[in-house]
Amino acid sequence: MGETLYFSPLSFPVYVMAKPAGPMCNMDCEYCYYLEKSELFAGRGGYKMPEDLLERFTDEYINCQTSPFVQFTWHGGEALLRGLDFYRKAIHLQQQYGRGREISNCIQTNGLLLNDEWCRFFKDYNFLVGISIDGPERIHDRYRKDCGGRGTFKRVMRGIELLQKHGVEFNTLSVINDYNAGYPVEIYRFFKEIGSRYMQFSPIVERLGTRDDGLEMLTADDRPGDSEIASWSVNPIAYGNFYIRMFDEWVRHDVGQFYVQLFDATLAGMVNEQPGVCIYAKTCGHALAMEHNGDVYACDHFVYPEYRRGNILHDSLVSITLSGEQTRFGNDKRDRLPSQCRACRFLNLCNGECPKNRIATTPDGEYGLNYLCPGLKLYFKHVYPYMEYMAEELRNQRPPANIMTSGLV
Repeated sequence: MGETLYFSPLSFPVYVMAKPAGPMCNMDCEYCYYLEKSELFAGRGGYKMPEDLLERFTDEYINCQTSPFVQFTWHGGEALLRGLDFYRKAIHLQQQYGRGREISNCIQTNGLLLNDEWCRFFKDYNFLVGISIDGPERIHDRYRKDCGGRGTFKRVMRGIELLQKHGVEFNTLSVINDYNAGYPVEIYRFFKEIGSRYMQFSPIVERLGTRDDGLEMLTADDRPGDSEIASWSVNPIAYGNFYIRMFDEWVRHDVGQFYVQLFDATLAGMVNEQPGVCIYAKTCGHALAMEHNGDVYACDHFVYPEYRRGNILHDSLVSITLSGEQTRFGNDKRDRLPSQCRACRFLNLCNGECPKNRIATTPDGEYGLNYLCPGLKLYFKHVYPYMEYMAEELRNQRPPANIMTSGLV
């Protein structure tokens, strides 16, 4: 409990995911956890971030960083709905307030609005583009439909082809759900074929119930009561097997060529380095989300009234990040681990995963176990000997890719 805080303005940059179009989206994915957030802003006008708020955010965000490198992250909803002129203005303001910093931008999009003009802009200003895509057509279109109920795969692929045409760097973000968890190798090979060298897979785990604020997707602090796991949530064992089968393909052929976020995080944990993604770190709380109206929340997965930390129009980003509420939120990731987790041999690799998924109960009745725990254990047990070899190669300043010719795989 007396451990030094994991995040502070001196040890970690302030990081805010900005939502310039709020929860507004041109798709209607069945499993989306963010569309319903529009309920929080009902009757308050549109969902577009005004330019005066963009200017205030840009100035303060750059000014509060303690390193020469500043990364802006634009997310949604669908971030491109804010329009290209908004991002032109963002670049202008970054140049105006940059103060000699090295500034980069990344943006997450479903790809439907991409055209030559967008792609030229992204290329000109070196944007990293994250594309939301769940796999080949029949897999992607299972849940990722437009507002008319039509599949979106072909339009997403047109967007990817335009990014490639213009030489824009992109990576892929996929949701692991109850359906596509059964096709890991097919999905992995598909992403290789379309040129995604960096792949992120996010498990969908949601409980449905009733909250006083009208939201139906519950937080981990909303105790079980009258609730149910959403039908599209990934099964824990299927989740573990998804990664095991993908890892077996990757470790034989692609180490050092293609990158899967969880594999990178696991290897980092093996050599006692930070995992590069908050869900596998000991504590969290340094990555916040800012809505279109300036409201700042503890995390992108905790945009609920009780996790609102302030508004940038009235509160500084540093004061929000280092507030008592946010400090407790970040440290609770470590301090509220069930005893079963504290005794687990994989604790340093998992650290309880994301707090949003801690909705299960241990065999001895302790609430707060990660729903995905059985699958995570399967995965870590399977990959451990291979990760151990790669970690030793790293310690000896040799490439982990040596494992592919080691005779171990």
